[in-house]
Formats: sequence, structure tokens, C-alpha cells
Amino acid sequence: MSRRITFESVGKSYVRHGQLAAEAVVNNFSFSIEPGELVAFVGPSGVGKSTLLNLVADIDHPDQGTITWSEGDSDAGTLGMAFQQPRLLNWLTVYENVRLVLPPQAQPAIVDELLEELGLSAQRDAYPLMLSGGQRQRVALARAFAVNPGVLLLDEPFSALDELTARRLRLVLQSLRLNKGTTGILVTHNLQEAAFLADRVVILKGKPARIADIVEVNLPRPRQPEDPAVFEVYRDIMKKLA
Repeated sequence: MSRRITFESVGKSYVRHGQLAAEAVVNNFSFSIEPGELVAFVGPSGVGKSTLLNLVADIDHPDQGTITWSEGDSDAGTLGMAFQQPRLLNWLTVYENVRLVLPPQAQPAIVDELLEELGLSAQRDAYPLMLSGGQRQRVALARAFAVNPGVLLLDEPFSALDELTARRLRLVLQSLRLNKGTTGILVTHNLQEAAFLADRVVILKGKPARIADIVEVNLPRPRQPEDPAVFEVYRDIMKKLA
């Protein structure tokens, strides 16, 4: 269940603090993401990666151009999101945090199956402050996938975690996406993460942001982070980003 995402001549400008004129972050940006594909946006801080994510999420709106979802399952219009911080409600249990995004008529089994898949069944009735950072981020992923999203947006979801925990969660994310076929956009500064998770890596440069290069990750799944072929993709991204 997935959607194609199409950016067509998208532009977005902001007036920065202390400036009088608006500065274009993206301008005439056109790009398509195929159904079931995960695309990683990488580039320097401030280049416009999160701006593009916010435009897809309808958190912000383009000044020009359009962003459309099309040619997917007719019921796959829901958006799932995971951020650097889990953004859980501390007064709700793990189960309740995930259940919160579902309509009242949804079956409880939907949540319990996801918690089991993410290794959280034992923490079902725990509160966020009782969990480790990795467990809280697992809850955030469960919440993102609970709505059976047509599009999954990931804004540096593992950057606040230690590397061992982040590695485990990348493998969990890979497994979930393989099972559900969700279209995804990943914003990350971790180039090895991009090489491991993505089908294509879009390198953004300049102001306003432009697509400087695209790295095709033609590797079979499931992948392992330590696979030499993944490392070769990482090296290719590094070379093109420099």
C-alpha cells in the first residue's frame, strides 16, 4: 500500500530573522518518488531537506508549484511520521500512545501486532519515562506504521541514539518496510544510513536547493549494514557530496 509522490516546480521562501527580503530555500524543484520506494535526501545543514519533508506533510505550503500523491491504493492516503525525538505523551502507556492515532473503531489487535513486531510486547503497559531511548523510538515507529501509511516521512529518526541502538532500529525499519511496501522519504546526515535504507539517495546543494546528483542503490533486500556493497554506495555518496 503506497503512493507516488511528485514535486512539480515547487518553490518555498522564508524571511529569515534580521532580513527584509524573503530567501528562496527551494525553487523550481521537480522530482518523483515511485510507489514503494524509499528516497533519502542528504546535504549540508540548512540546504532545505526538512523544508521538503514539511511540504510533503502539509505542515507548510509551497509558494509555487504542486506536490501530489498519486497512483497508489485508494485507501493509502494516510501519512506516517517519525522524528529525531519520539514525541510521545508521557501520561499515556506505550499501547495508548500508538492507539491514539487510530480511529475509535480500530481493532486493538492492530496495535498489539505492531508492538510484537517491534519487540515491545513486554512494555505494552509501561509509560515513556520508564523506557530507554531506543524503546521510545520503537514506539514512535509503531505509531507511524499503525495508520498503515501510504507515505512514511522520517526526519533523522535515529540521530539521537547511540550507534548500536540505531543499527538495530534501522534493521527494524527495513523489515517493516519490506512487509508493508510503504513509500518513504528519509532526511538524514548519516550517509551510511542513507546507503543502507534507501533505494535512491538525492544529494542536495546550493541555495536555493538543487539536485546536485542522485545515487541509485541497486542492492537486493534485506541488506546488512556491514555489507561491503553498502559501504561502496556510502563512498559514492561521500564523493558526490564533497
